[in-house]
Amino acid sequence: MSSVIASSEVVGHAGPGEQERGQRAVFCGLTSIIWLHRRIQDAFFLVVGSRTCAHLIQSAAGVMIFAEPRFATAILQERDLAGMADCNEELERVVAELLGRRSGIKRLFLVGSCPSEVIKLDLETAAAKLQAKHDNRVRISAFSGSGIETTFTQGEDQCLQSTVKDLPVLAEGARNLVVVGTVSDIVEDQFRRIFSDLGVEDVHFYPGRRAQELAPIGPGTQLIAAQPFVGETVRALQARGASLISAPFPLGAEGSRGWFEAIGDAWGIDSDTVARVLELPYQRSKRAVAAQFDKLSGRAVHFLPDSQLEIPMARFLTEECGVAIKEIGTPYHDALMMSGELSRLHPDIKIVEGQDLDPALERVRSNRPDLTICGMGIANALEAEGLRTKWSIELVFSPVQGFDQAGDLAALFAKPLVREAVLEVGSWS
Repeated sequence: MSSVIASSEVVGHAGPGEQERGQRAVFCGLTSIIWLHRRIQDAFFLVVGSRTCAHLIQSAAGVMIFAEPRFATAILQERDLAGMADCNEELERVVAELLGRRSGIKRLFLVGSCPSEVIKLDLETAAAKLQAKHDNRVRISAFSGSGIETTFTQGEDQCLQSTVKDLPVLAEGARNLVVVGTVSDIVEDQFRRIFSDLGVEDVHFYPGRRAQELAPIGPGTQLIAAQPFVGETVRALQARGASLISAPFPLGAEGSRGWFEAIGDAWGIDSDTVARVLELPYQRSKRAVAAQFDKLSGRAVHFLPDSQLEIPMARFLTEECGVAIKEIGTPYHDALMMSGELSRLHPDIKIVEGQDLDPALERVRSNRPDLTICGMGIANALEAEGLRTKWSIELVFSPVQGFDQAGDLAALFAKPLVREAVLEVGSWS
């Protein structure tokens, strides 16, 4: 696990002042399949797990009965768990049936779960054998979404890391930019327009919309993270020669401007050009956030650990919305990924890495914040105590990156506070 960032490395915050290692209440990495399968449009995610795994993903996705999603669960039965059946033979049969029925699959992910981890099912070896068995017609790889090993956003990191070995080598002397972390298609389109205006060429998004959209990687590759939970993927890309641009995440007007400015600086684009290109979207973004300012200014917010988005979101709320942060809890602090955020965060804000659920909840009750950002499993209990909450998973599922989404991001935090005010008025009428 990570350690605290040394104060000499940042201008602002020094990182987590406390670490807790106790009971957690977060979703497992299987949940990441929901946004990954929407992003990679010709990929299929086959979970090797239990009926509980299947119910979790189905519930999180909210898939309509007539839809045919690009994920499924190969159910481990009691005979499998007891070692009375050959799981690999059964997996080969299921994969052959799936690929025979769904000819459009270009990438198949075998996703480990708690049950498959417990029985030590080697899905990486199985993936290599299956790819050879099917004559390399489809790329097959494996990653773990097990709750034993991952929180729900770390599932994406595991998924992307499993594909790094497939990325081609960047030509010697060439240069490219790779945006790491899932963004929605509309956000990609918006980013590409700004990159074009800046003169940043050969830009790749990882993951791309299609499995065959593979970014070449080499010493001429510069990485910029769009999500904070892709640290191990970034390290794997660095091991192949790529370098990481340190920047705040593109959340809100200020974060988005800082993100693009860092890219412009890394690419040697003069500051006047960067300022000119960013001015209109920046001002538009500021106006959109300002529309929510009165609903958020002066409010107190407490983040419980769930998604690794807590530090960037807290920075956005304090920097642009006049919000007071009672505490930032984050499940795992990655010093490499957070350096661009901590430099903009007030040093007095308390950051706790990890979680011990009971004392964490006691601090919420003691602080009595106006809004608590937390997992779905905790929200109802706090609401019953009269504390307003926002599901952190909604911040992951929603397109919130970039200038044009800044107002929507602010509205996500304002919505439960507005709803509370409406309910209070309604109770008197």
